[in-house]
Amino acid sequence: MGLIDEWAERYIADAQKNGEFDNLSGNGKPLQLDDDSFVPLDLRVGYRLLKNAGYLPPELQDRQEALTIVDLLSQLGNQHDAQTKLRSRLMLLEMRLKQAGLSTDFLHQEYQHRVADRLSNEE
Repeated sequence: MGLIDEWAERYIADAQKNGEFDNLSGNGKPLQLDDDSFVPLDLRVGYRLLKNAGYLPPELQDRQEALTIVDLLSQLGNQHDAQTKLRSRLMLLEMRLKQAGLSTDFLHQEYQHRVADRLSNEE
């Protein structure tokens, strides 16, 4: 951490100890993370309607399906019949995501799984 980061952290910690954040509006309430200030004014209503209706853009639907398939594959055994179909569907989704300009690194988390397995075995 840099000098400015350490100074800022210390300043924030001191303010917390002094109770300077206690009387802020929204204290103890969840943050509103649906900020649409970057969406042009003429599109906000339409985007809000689509979001409230549960619509996802095709790229995010593909991403969600790919994550579901990865989860299913991790639970299935190597000899399961559906594994071939799932792997081919996953390859198709990965190709579509790459064509849309999205990263597919989230699909290849073998290293993460190995570390998690090792940590769970040590406990």
